[in-house]
Amino acid sequence: MASEKPAEASETVAPPPASGAPPPPPEAPIAEPEKVAPPPEAPPPEAPGDVTPKDYFVTVDVVLRVLLFASTLVAVVVMVTSKQTKLAQVPGIPFAVPLPAKFNHSPAFIYFVVALSVACLYSIITSILSFWALLKPACSTKLVLHFVIFDVLLLGIVAAATGAAGAVGYIGLKGNKHVGWTKVCNVYDTFCQHIAGSLAVSLFASVVLVLLVLLSVYSLSKKIPK
Repeated sequence: MASEKPAEASETVAPPPASGAPPPPPEAPIAEPEKVAPPPEAPPPEAPGDVTPKDYFVTVDVVLRVLLFASTLVAVVVMVTSKQTKLAQVPGIPFAVPLPAKFNHSPAFIYFVVALSVACLYSIITSILSFWALLKPACSTKLVLHFVIFDVLLLGIVAAATGAAGAVGYIGLKGNKHVGWTKVCNVYDTFCQHIAGSLAVSLFASVVLVLLVLLSVYSLSKKIPK
């Protein structure tokens, strides 16, 4: 039986290079393209309703504290300058004698001047601190927390002083027949006008303190994470 040889596949063999011919130059490696980082995506625009001005509350706080300073200063000056002297008939003396009317004749008016002076000094200090918080918002939270405590304290002091001085002023205006206190505003008209003006400005200062307390509480509530 004749042995069969497998058919060999014909391979194409490149002819050897001729002697003395230079070898072909090596192929240059293909440089990979550099990876460029994509540009950072711009943050989505915030909705107008979600934007809260950080300096809005601090700016209003500064304005209110300046108003508190002006009102307390005016109230103290008007009360201190409420001096009037009138000739009055004193029982047992046949002629009229000059009788002055001053704020320091009443303990309530003295307390009023002291309380409003403390509030005036307090408004100066807190106005400076509030303006400083406007320049450095990072410190505003701690300041607001202290402000709301002292504002409530000053509100109680100013309101009590205004009420005490107002009660004495009302007696001077109307008198009290049940205890025999006669009215004096029909004689010391300028003095009573000063007292009334000072009390009106003090009431305005009390309203400003109420607004400061409400503003501080609302500002703190906006900083509580929801």
